Amino acid sequence: MTTPEAPRTDRTYDAVIVGGGHNGLVAAAYLARAGRSVLVLERLERTGGAAVSTRPFAGIDARLSRYSYLVSLLPRKIVRDLGLDFRVRTRDISSYTPAERHGRPTGLLVGGGARRTREAFARLTGSDREYGAWQRFYGMTGHIAQRIFPTLTEPLPTREDLRRRVDDEDAWRALFEEPIGVAIEEHFTDDLVRGVVLTDALIGTFADAHDPSLKQNRCFLYHVIGGGTGAWDVPVGGMGALTDALAASARAAGAVLATGHEAVRIETDGRTAEVTYRTADGDGVTRARHVLVNASPRELAALTGDTPPAPAEGAQLKVNMLLKRLPRLRDSSVDPREAFAGTFHVAEGYEQLAAAHAQAAAGEPPAAPPSEIYCHSLTDPTILGPELVAQGYQTLTLFGLHTPARLFQRDNDVVREELLKSTLAQLDVHLAEPLADCLATDAEGRPCIEAKTPLDLERDLGLPGGNIFHRELSWPYAQQGAGRWGVETPHANVLLCGAGAVRGGGVSGVPGHNAAMAVLEARGD
Repeated sequence: MTTPEAPRTDRTYDAVIVGGGHNGLVAAAYLARAGRSVLVLERLERTGGAAVSTRPFAGIDARLSRYSYLVSLLPRKIVRDLGLDFRVRTRDISSYTPAERHGRPTGLLVGGGARRTREAFARLTGSDREYGAWQRFYGMTGHIAQRIFPTLTEPLPTREDLRRRVDDEDAWRALFEEPIGVAIEEHFTDDLVRGVVLTDALIGTFADAHDPSLKQNRCFLYHVIGGGTGAWDVPVGGMGALTDALAASARAAGAVLATGHEAVRIETDGRTAEVTYRTADGDGVTRARHVLVNASPRELAALTGDTPPAPAEGAQLKVNMLLKRLPRLRDSSVDPREAFAGTFHVAEGYEQLAAAHAQAAAGEPPAAPPSEIYCHSLTDPTILGPELVAQGYQTLTLFGLHTPARLFQRDNDVVREELLKSTLAQLDVHLAEPLADCLATDAEGRPCIEAKTPLDLERDLGLPGGNIFHRELSWPYAQQGAGRWGVETPHANVLLCGAGAVRGGGVSGVPGHNAAMAVLEARGD
């Protein structure tokens, strides 16, 4: 928990940052460490935004990453530059996908070494073909990751510059020009394997594999380029450990973090801005040479009085759980401690994903909701109190796909419970015991499970339509109006430093870094 600080109304700050999520804190730390006077205005009573750890279950010492939960896109450069006391741990197992073949439970375990993964593919498909295709496909994405990831903290390249940097026309076509479904179908024949690959194109994005807009391709790209490898790592201490470290870095450098201060208006002449904010004690006004907005483009438009962008829509169901023990699997050849350590795919075969999308697009909740699950505490038990660790308790984080905000408009509470029930029923199909039997209970005897819909995320965090990316993801190259860093707005001294910036989305800190660089360049530093 951050200590509330008060802005000074008798000075003009070099930068006022609207929103104390992780990107706002990154920008604050960079600017303050460069000797700039910085004020962060945060609506909530603590910093961190969606990258926080909380104890959601009454009387239970379990500190869960409540909204965002894994790290891939955060450059080590930012951790080093800001001197952050923050670590991640890798996962030896990438994923496990349960299935039934020839009337018997089985599955695909990816990880634990090349030999073990090859054998898992052979057991599932009966040959080495799909494993060979897997190696070629992810060799291609690995090449793209190595070429593109370093550009995220540089000025925006042009499309042609990025294409030359990729230097692989087949890879460029597969990811930047044709729907990702084309490449998946060209490489793979097994429906389950195709589905496992496609899921990275659908996290938080409501699209079909062959959507002509290619928004699924942009989602896929950001999911496979992180760190130059595409690996998704576990934040030690939970996601709140990152934002706590960022807040400490910003404060140590002299930034003022004013929680409980909601920005409600920005007025600017392009050189100096006035930011009106609201607190429990009334309104106030502060001045700034630059304003960095760590909120959605929709919120930015509301603050400046500009025309709002097209509506955004989130498409995920986020579920947090605490278990007394991990459930046993019907596929007894796999240890649950391995199956749940990576990404556990449920109802995510290629055709299942297509059917779920079609049903949701027609306005109906998917009959077999697709989801993916992982257990943070297997890799990092520090988020649990010592007594829970000793008793074998574990966390589960579930991320449901193809559940767009429109489905919940009828009755958010009712549809949330219906979808949660059907989502867990899909998991139970692959378990040797009901998940309900494994759930822990809180101090009041209630099951330790909470679910968040897109509408819940809009209410709690201000995400437009519950969209975790603030709007549709952008290509990581310059387009009309994007500016030099991808953070510029129509107002010369107002910058966008949140997930809705070009190269935003995910827990990356990239928009915060890039907005800070734009400010320092503007000052001639």
